[in-house]
Amino acid sequence: MNITAKTQKVGLLGWPLSHSLSPAMHNTAFAACGLDFVYLPLPAPPESLATAVGGLKALGFVGVNVTIPHKVTIMDYLDEIDVSAKLVGAVNTIVIKENHMIGYNTDASGYISSLRQAGFDAAGKHAVILGAGGAARAVIAGFIESNIATVTIGARDNIKAASVAELFLGHASVTGATWDSPEFALALSLADIVVNTTPLGMYPNATCQPPLDWELLKPSAVISDLVYNPLETQFMAEALRRGHIAVGGDGMLVEQGALAYHFWTGCNAPREIMRKALINGLSR
Repeated sequence: MNITAKTQKVGLLGWPLSHSLSPAMHNTAFAACGLDFVYLPLPAPPESLATAVGGLKALGFVGVNVTIPHKVTIMDYLDEIDVSAKLVGAVNTIVIKENHMIGYNTDASGYISSLRQAGFDAAGKHAVILGAGGAARAVIAGFIESNIATVTIGARDNIKAASVAELFLGHASVTGATWDSPEFALALSLADIVVNTTPLGMYPNATCQPPLDWELLKPSAVISDLVYNPLETQFMAEALRRGHIAVGGDGMLVEQGALAYHFWTGCNAPREIMRKALINGLSR
């Protein structure tokens, strides 16, 4: 890669960043398409976020991805928030044009795109979501945009589940319940898709999986796991063993990255090249 003063700069803003595969995924895509872009890791501790945002403008960045712990607080420093980020309540992609910073969220659309790639259409379906954090909000927003019928959020803390459900009042039938409640058991029995948005099962704790009463599920229920490291989690393996279709988190990572790529470059992203770079990074 030949980086010059004309090279367009993008990157990933977060803290810490040692785990991220996004630089390899994007830089491989830029090289394959012959684009004079570079994707840089930009570790910025929370107390330096305001300074970092100013630096992006000063250094002529085209945009950045945003990851934990900055996805919510970054919104205070932007000039404009797209409707995609307003619905999720978090920003994961920024576009900078003429010193104007616009915040987007590509997680929701990226997730739905990954489901469509796997042959699942959310319209009119019933979904159960495990977990009530930021990832859950993105999945719910994606489902709402896809005309889902109902969403039930399951969490250990009923107050947390209910508070996330309240964020989507007026958009769809979204309710919260504890994992051990009769309401949650009923939702599982009706579910067309069950989504793990928790980090349970993520490397290095790959032997973990979220609690689920598998006997309640319909045989046709799809199991979706946002965890992408490992590519096949214990949760997915159990689903496959029981005859369910299982969809991993690598598709969402590629699809949300592809949307950001398009925002920055105006070009369609080479998804298969990005996917191969992701898999190669995980294999290391």
